[in-house]
Parts: sequence; structure tokens; C-alpha cells
Amino acid sequence: MSEEMPIGLSIAEKFFGLLVILIGALTINFTYNDPPGDLVAPFSGIFIAAGFVLIAIGVFLVLAKTE
Repeated sequence: MSEEMPIGLSIAEKFFGLLVILIGALTINFTYNDPPGDLVAPFSGIFIAAGFVLIAIGVFLVLAKTE
């Protein structure tokens, strides 16, 4: 019994992937370009790594084929 995935669900998956890529890119951008000041962000590497993980998940969602 094979059921086809509705086309709206496939489009929503691609849109959500693009949204996750955008959030990951913004996370990396805002973490890397922190405002000048004396406060040094000791955990900035964690947030940059999380941004790359979000981008990887988003790319996977965009490139995934529905069967």
C-alpha cells in the first residue's frame, strides 16, 4: 500500500529547510560580528557550531527527495 505524500507537505518541507538555513546563517553572522566592547563572548564557538549544524540540517531538508 503506497501512499503518495501530498504536494503541500513537500513544499512545506523545502520552505522549512530554507528557513532553517536562514536562521543558521543569521546565528553565525550575529555571533561572529559581535558589537565592539570589553565583553568577550566565551561561548561564541558553541553558537557558531550550532549555526553550522542548522545550515547542514536545512540543506538536508532542501535536498531530500520525497518518495
